[in-house]
Amino acid sequence: MSGNDREAAVRRLLEQPARPLPPEIHTEAVRRGGRMLRRRTLARRLMWLLLCAAAVAFTVWALTARPWVEPPSDTTPPLTGW
Repeated sequence: MSGNDREAAVRRLLEQPARPLPPEIHTEAVRRGGRMLRRRTLARRLMWLLLCAAAVAFTVWALTARPWVEPPSDTTPPLTGW
């Protein structure tokens, strides 16, 4: 099919009257859509909770471990050049 043939086929499909849908499809779609929205909301809240918990854990670790401070030396340096 060339581009003009495809365009003509699409135009024919769009010009046809819409077929009626069974009424139970609407209720099923609404039920599934609501469930999807609730799952997305729950997943988003869990991700934010996980992010906040990770930030708090990192902050507590950084304040207790103080990785930016140089640790004290365990041994004395050798004395040379006397």
